[in-house]
Amino acid sequence: MPDAGRYASLMTLVACSVTVDRPDLVSPALDRAQGAKADGADVVEWRIDLLAKLPDAGGAIQRLLRESPLPAILTIRSEAEGGAYDGSPIDAARVLAAAIVCGTPPRFVDVEAALLRDHRASDAVHAALAGVEESRRPSLVVSLHDMAGRPTALWTELERMWSDPVCHVAKVAWTARTVRDNLEAFEVLGSRQGPTIALCMGEQGVLSRVMGAKFGAFLTFARLDDEEGTAPGQPTVRELVDRYRIKAITNRTRVYGVVGWPVSHSRGPVVHNAWFGQMGLDARYLPLPVGPTWESFKASLSELIEHPTLGLAGLSVTLPHKEHLVRFVQERGGARDDASLAIGAANTLVIDQESRALRACNTDALAGIESLAEALARASDDLRGLRVAILGAGGVARALAWACANAGAHVVVINRTHERAVECARSLDGRPGKRGPMRVEAGDAASIGCGCFHAFINATPLGMKDGPAPDESPIPDDVALDGVVVMDTVYVPERTPLVQQATSRGARVVTGTGMFLRQAALQCELWTGTRPSTISVQVS
Repeated sequence: MPDAGRYASLMTLVACSVTVDRPDLVSPALDRAQGAKADGADVVEWRIDLLAKLPDAGGAIQRLLRESPLPAILTIRSEAEGGAYDGSPIDAARVLAAAIVCGTPPRFVDVEAALLRDHRASDAVHAALAGVEESRRPSLVVSLHDMAGRPTALWTELERMWSDPVCHVAKVAWTARTVRDNLEAFEVLGSRQGPTIALCMGEQGVLSRVMGAKFGAFLTFARLDDEEGTAPGQPTVRELVDRYRIKAITNRTRVYGVVGWPVSHSRGPVVHNAWFGQMGLDARYLPLPVGPTWESFKASLSELIEHPTLGLAGLSVTLPHKEHLVRFVQERGGARDDASLAIGAANTLVIDQESRALRACNTDALAGIESLAEALARASDDLRGLRVAILGAGGVARALAWACANAGAHVVVINRTHERAVECARSLDGRPGKRGPMRVEAGDAASIGCGCFHAFINATPLGMKDGPAPDESPIPDDVALDGVVVMDTVYVPERTPLVQQATSRGARVVTGTGMFLRQAALQCELWTGTRPSTISVQVS
């Protein structure tokens, strides 16, 4: 049987992890592996952490290997390294050894480096490998996992793996504390002395699971659509193969992404990757969760931008970092578009591919005013005579307040923290606009029910999936909405509590999807020079 060297120059393999806890679950596990193959997986990882402890495990394991629709990795992951196996190293080694010498051995066997430091366990594995003729001998994946964070002896362990003649593939995985951890995983891959897997786990490690392919990762792991996965942060097979087109990633692939906290709700990766594919661009767009503080934002963006081989070409920036982006670009001597200068917040970072010069832009303002004006049956540059309530006082709220006031609307900013509403209003009120001096004032919660508004715009995260209050609406139940335009900037889910509430009370409703697609298309145009059609993609 060919060993890992066969794959050394090929594209990064996609392995789908499938857990099998009991013998009676073998048949459905085989069905799931067949589904993974149909989705585009190259390898199946049989995770037998609990099955390995059962006295009748042997027959079930042999059936998994015999009927596996894909080349198999056989893995027993210990509790210490994030798995469910709580037995002794020698017992785990004996199960793996029996699989190695069976009639249909796996293509790969994952053995934890810690297990190999147990002499009896190591001897059992080595003896089994030596007893199998070379053409059928499994390749050994020697692995190290740290669920707490970066292993303290990471490079020492890697050198030991790379220098071990029985180690065909070295694997290290650790829980990312920030997106910057991914960059060290790429450094590992760039320094590899043989086939290597380097992954960061958790939501902040998705970058390594996808873009490891750019740096020559031997393999990356995925899950099926209906499973949680065997490690935090695993994308699905279909996401890796279809959304991220992992098998077409090259060492020249450009990287884009969405920075925010949280970003799990974002449909940016769905939309932008679809557009990149339609345009034939060698580019990928990924979620990049960055903690809410200025310090986290500055440190993360600095390292991502300055990385010599990552190829970061542009970013979407969402809550709570839109003001941070303007500050960041200003500190680095970059440019800001008119909207960003006026608002003090931006949602788009453009990075010049030649000079690496930075530019902050705000596509929320134009996209938002276009969406609102369409519902009001007005021109987007003429909202004179209308009163618009902006709910919220953050970056997107200021963008929409500026856009509406610039078009002549009388804008009232309402926020739970009244002082922020006052600050937002003062920063815009009286400034020159297209239709004369802007009129922007701060209102209090009671003013929502005054009956004097032609439109409400929710610019808070209320109602957002995975946000601080996914079940809440910013408008009280007793506010009359008949005939009023109600626009939500939250787009996941599309039918937010506010959208449902407004629809039931006779409002003209604008969901966040239209604005999201408009602002995303404007971002894509800034990055690529081409504005894609918003009807060519599905957000969900």
